[in-house]
Amino acid sequence: MEYLHTMVRISDLEKSLEFYTDKLGLVEIKRVESEAGRYTLIYLAAPGDAVRAKESQAPLIELTYNWDSEVYTGGRNFGHLAFAVDDIYATCDRLMKAGVTINRPPRDGHMAFIRSPDAISIELLQKGGALPKQEPWASMANTGAW
Repeated sequence: MEYLHTMVRISDLEKSLEFYTDKLGLVEIKRVESEAGRYTLIYLAAPGDAVRAKESQAPLIELTYNWDSEVYTGGRNFGHLAFAVDDIYATCDRLMKAGVTINRPPRDGHMAFIRSPDAISIELLQKGGALPKQEPWASMANTGAW
């Protein structure tokens, strides 16, 4: 068995691409548009997985944008995506400065949660074990749900 991708339905193509690529830092690997099916599929990979993803088409996140309007609810029911990061504090700081709400701050130096524009929970995990606790994160309260 091999992990291939996780599909996430999105409601706003531009806003979602800005979030996943510009803010989160994922790389677009492939795009498929179907006029007949009235959808766009965008496959993204974490920068550290980009070469492997281009060669094997895995591991990827598939953003599915249906051209016809549809309301998606229950993004939290999906569960979450998870990414390992080199420095959880720097990553959260960069995301916060880009306007992303940190729903569960990295108080423990190990784990944080954010949400996409479509309310998909995204877990950020510190590579190689927790960093020492650091302010303002250590005393920062949760915001919303994750």
